[in-house]
Amino acid sequence: MRGAPYAPAQPAEARRSGVAMVFQHFSLFDALNVAENVALGMETPPPMQELSARIKAVSEEYGLPLDPSRMVGDLSAGERQRVEIIRCLLQDPKLLIMDEPTSVLTPQEVEILFQTLRQLAREGTAILYISHKLEEIRALCDEATILRRGKVVATCTPREVSAREMAELMVGATLTPPARADKPKGEVALEVAGLSVASPIPFGTSLKDIRFSVAKGEVLGIAGVAGNGQDELLLALSGELRSAPAAVRINGQEAGHLGPNTRRAAGLVAAPEERLGHAAAPDMTLTENALLSGVVRKGLTRQGFIDWGATRRFAAEIIRTFDVRTPGTEVAARALSGGNLQKFVVGRELSQTPSVIVINQPTWGVDAAAAAAIRQAILDRAAEGAAVVVISQDLDELLEISDNFAALNEGRLTAPRPVQGLSIEEIGLMMGGAHGMEVAHHGH
Repeated sequence: MRGAPYAPAQPAEARRSGVAMVFQHFSLFDALNVAENVALGMETPPPMQELSARIKAVSEEYGLPLDPSRMVGDLSAGERQRVEIIRCLLQDPKLLIMDEPTSVLTPQEVEILFQTLRQLAREGTAILYISHKLEEIRALCDEATILRRGKVVATCTPREVSAREMAELMVGATLTPPARADKPKGEVALEVAGLSVASPIPFGTSLKDIRFSVAKGEVLGIAGVAGNGQDELLLALSGELRSAPAAVRINGQEAGHLGPNTRRAAGLVAAPEERLGHAAAPDMTLTENALLSGVVRKGLTRQGFIDWGATRRFAAEIIRTFDVRTPGTEVAARALSGGNLQKFVVGRELSQTPSVIVINQPTWGVDAAAAAAIRQAILDRAAEGAAVVVISQDLDELLEISDNFAALNEGRLTAPRPVQGLSIEEIGLMMGGAHGMEVAHHGH
């Protein structure tokens, strides 16, 4: 920093030396107004009236109009981002760091943001812009550094290279899809057509006209950078988020309007990304957690009463089959390590002889051995005739287990393509949202 080694011990120290950051996930309080939120981010905030006047002045100067007295809870995502940016600008930063700043913005808001960033750069602020959207980097940045798995793999001048070349550097030409025997596919078990639903998640990504089908025995891998609609797609497939009846069909049966248990009865099981709180209830025992999703398909009730003996045996079977390290079935889910709980929640779904399996981030945060075991279990179920959808940010994982591959970008899904013969460049373009390119439109 300014020619000297720089390693701040805490955020306040970084702020003092002129570093400001706008995070991908905003750190704002909905129940406070704009000025109050800005004050919270400052070391020594001025009196409120003075601060409100400064917010007005700075927001107008940089083309980011904001009313200091408005409640943050009433603001759009773009306006919330302005609050974060103005909070930074009031500190007169020497270096402004932006993490995926456009992931929640409309195209119009992106244009306003870019004008502001260009103005700041002209006035001498250094801007570090972190993004996976290659066309944005080409439009905005003077230099680019490409990271892969935590290492710098290349630097380039974005204006002089194509999105294609950057995609190749980003993904790396090291991925070798495994050779796979062409096994005959069964009939379609899961069909999604014209699935469009608003996101129930604050600042989530709505799904836009998603279409794909998965046959018995097929694994469809869905890639994408976090926050492009993965969670919403899982909810829409699991039944937690309802859609038009014909938008989702399980074994030919209309299911878009059905809830999770009815879909389970029809043969579809799902494991969401978030283990604690979504896939498992943290304070319930493993036996109770086995019951929560296994009750329908494993017949764990008798005349409306829970059959605890059968439930305990089901939990014990999951623990044994999936090598879950736990003192026993009566331990609370939150007592397990992340990797062991992951093996338990994935194992619980795979042990229900499903005809359709949907898993988001199957091996998130588990060690290599556990990850290999989970992937093998998924492939085994496909070999037994289940249709499988794996949503993951791990490209190596998807290429290892998928027959077909599609990418989610801003709530849209590219047309699925066979993994065999798919180039690194095409994968990078599909993930970077090259909607206008022939790659994305292949087969539409």
